[in-house]
Order: sequence, then C-alpha cells, then structure tokens
Amino acid sequence: MQPVIAVSNLSKTYASGFRALKHIDLDIRRGEIFALLGPNGAGKTTLISIICGIVNATEGTVAVDGHDIIRDYRAARSMIGLVPQELTTDAFESVWGTVAFSRGLFGKSANPGHIEKVLKDLSLWDKKDSKIITLSGGMKRRLLIAKALSHEPQILFLDEPTAGVDVELRREMWQLVRSLKAGGVTIILTTHYIDEAEEMAERVGVISKGEIILVENKAELMRKLGKKQLTLHLQEPLDTVPPELGDYRLDLSSDRGELIYTYDTQGEQPSIAALLDDLDKAGIRFKDLQTTQSSLEDIFVSLVREDR
Repeated sequence: MQPVIAVSNLSKTYASGFRALKHIDLDIRRGEIFALLGPNGAGKTTLISIICGIVNATEGTVAVDGHDIIRDYRAARSMIGLVPQELTTDAFESVWGTVAFSRGLFGKSANPGHIEKVLKDLSLWDKKDSKIITLSGGMKRRLLIAKALSHEPQILFLDEPTAGVDVELRREMWQLVRSLKAGGVTIILTTHYIDEAEEMAERVGVISKGEIILVENKAELMRKLGKKQLTLHLQEPLDTVPPELGDYRLDLSSDRGELIYTYDTQGEQPSIAALLDDLDKAGIRFKDLQTTQSSLEDIFVSLVREDR
C-alpha cells in the first residue's frame, strides 16, 4: 500500500549554517497513529513544518498521498490539518469566526453543520460567540484543534498538543484522536509525554540531531529493546553475590538487601524458576519479589543517550 506521506532524502540547512535535518527517509502509513519522539532541538518541528509546506527543504522530496508538496502544493496541503504548539490568530475574532475562516482558507464551501460538530466534539459549542482573548489556555488549545479540523483533513499533525493542559483536557483530546483514527484519519504526533505515545501510537520514530535513528512498530520496539527486572528482597543482607550464581549476572543493591536480575525479553536467558532454585541451593532466602519492565520512556532515553 502506498504510504500517505513519503519523505525521501530530506535535509534542511538554515542560512546560519545550522543543519536541522540530515537525509530523512520516512513513510507514514494511511490510517495509523505515528509518534515522533526526540529531545528539544532534534528537528521534530522542522520536519513537520516542511511536510506541511510552511518551511522549504534544502534538498529531498515530500509526497502527500502522491502529491508533491512543492509541485502540487494545494492538493497536498488540503489533506493536512496542523495543530501547532502556539496559537496564532486574531485575539478579537470569535471562536466560530476563526474556525469558519480556517475552512475557507482551504477553498472549502461553508458547512455550518461540520463546524458545529467540531466545536461540540471539543466542548467549545457554548463558547462559539466568545472572543478568543477571553478563552482559558485549555480552551485555546481546543480551538487550535478545531481550526485544524475545519477543512476535514485526512492527515492530522499534533505538535505537542497537550503541553501545559490539565488532565481532563488531555483525556478528552485522546478520546477525540481515537475517534478520528476510527474515521480513517492518519495522525502524527510529537509529545514530551512519552506515556501518551506508549498508549496511543502504533509506530514510533525517534529523531536525534536531525537524523531518524529508529522507526519501529511500538510492540516490536518494546519486545526488542525492553528489559525486565526481577528484584528479590532478601531476608538477610549479602556481602557479595555467590560465585555459583555468576551466570545470572545479578546486581546487589547499595544496601545489600536486594538482588536484581535484569534480562532481555527476547534473549535466551536462564529461567526465573532455575534462578530461584539455585538461590535456594545457595541458602539465600528472600521475603518478597517484584518484576518491572522497561517503558517506552526508558527505551527513548537509552536510544538518545547512545546517539550522543
């Protein structure tokens, strides 16, 4: 199946000489939720801005549903809705007026029914006649999404959509994202809340210093790079790990009261049952145990650290 967005050999060097993107190749699948993760300054916003036709690339190509973003700008851009980090609109315009105006910018005929639905979905209907300047920060964030959805795009970019908003609004936003995906909309998000990416995304891309260092199915990424830890809370502290347990590569906590067994989720490691049996043979008793598994955040931090 043809990707809905195809980025090929994309680079961006600014007049200052700063190279923001370096030979990016990236395909986004139709109908997926794709999370683009990276530290500040990694190139996330630059990449989104080029795909959306806001910034020109130095080299490379971008196609949106087969439409080149330069040669066929109008067709490509009409498919895209962008929710930027910052609100840039007339503070004295009404909510209804600015959303309707956004729709008109894309050459779409007036559709009050669609605007009403969008505002109701985002809990903005009772604010439709309010001036933007009177809205709270959370309401302004909702308005950004309403403007992006005004022209019924098939692709939605969410650039840090829940930065600085309360928990209730975050929950409402993700319910809306799920409903949009169910309707066939492709969603690309950047977020500092990696737990959101872990919950929402099907695939994850990691960008660092202007380069894509990984693109992977989220479940497969967790399987490949995730690690599990078994922590045993000992009945009596140990001075050292007995040599007969050396194959397990156990770590002893600083207070010597815990043994920690770290293992790769896909590697062939001795079984936990065998470990517990060998602990018993060595006369080591424990009063409790617990297991933990790497989160997507742990994996992200590890990948970015390795890329430094």
